[in-house]
Amino acid sequence: MKLYMKFSLLFACMSLTLSAMACSNAPKNAPTPVAAPQTIEQMEEQPQAEVVAIKSAKMGREINATIVVPEQYFDPDLQEEQFPVVYLLHGADGSYRDWPNKADLDDLASEYGVLIVCPDGQDSWYFDSPIDPKMQFETFITQELVDYVDSHYRTIPDRKFRAITGLSMGGHGALWCAWRHPDVFGACGAMSGGVDISQFPDRWNIQKRLGAYAENKQRWADHSVINLVPTLKNGQQAIIIDDGAEDFFYKVNCELHDALLKHKINHDFTIRPGNHSWTYWVNSLDYHMLFFAKHFASE
Repeated sequence: MKLYMKFSLLFACMSLTLSAMACSNAPKNAPTPVAAPQTIEQMEEQPQAEVVAIKSAKMGREINATIVVPEQYFDPDLQEEQFPVVYLLHGADGSYRDWPNKADLDDLASEYGVLIVCPDGQDSWYFDSPIDPKMQFETFITQELVDYVDSHYRTIPDRKFRAITGLSMGGHGALWCAWRHPDVFGACGAMSGGVDISQFPDRWNIQKRLGAYAENKQRWADHSVINLVPTLKNGQQAIIIDDGAEDFFYKVNCELHDALLKHKINHDFTIRPGNHSWTYWVNSLDYHMLFFAKHFASE
């Protein structure tokens, strides 16, 4: 890109020099030359990412999201083009800035020709809390956020061209939102997902969303995404799940894989070296983006 910009600047300087020479030799009454229209190479580069505040009627407050568009979104020849969307969720104690700060989302969006949307999920676990009206993130993600993105950007407003994935808490949330709303998402994934929250009753503020585990065991079971597997229909969605062999969620991800096999739900499942870390997730994102790109291109 830097080399490309140097050539563009050199070309622009040469053009200005030649234009000045021509004007100095022109007759005094000669008409003022009309500037040629800018080419896409000469246009100032536009930022691909922006942070927006989205009103949640369900929660009565605004939620931030980082939205990244591909470079081709600004191409004058593609102004009628619509793009698929990948929703990318952060983990516990994270925010809408995590993924943009850790991964090169600009390049990934341009490489695959998609929008990437990173909403703030706070520590919600991405379901609608039955005890906290300010934590209704399933509704926010699957309705309010999707409606906002489709109405403000040139997306393809169809489930086939929406995918959702995330890391850790976001892995649980991505599968939760997709499996409960197959009419919204045609593909989904999880990286190091905390897919059975009932095995971690004292961690990550989950009790603030569901109540204490000891008094609410059925509620916790009902909100663990692993228990949605019997409701799935094979082939309804493209599914990709992975984890690191040294991750503390390794066991529950293997149990999710076994449950999907038992119910004959096709899915990609991979265990790679790695632990619960950004090194693992940034690498994993490349596999998820490729997987979703193939899904978007499929018949």
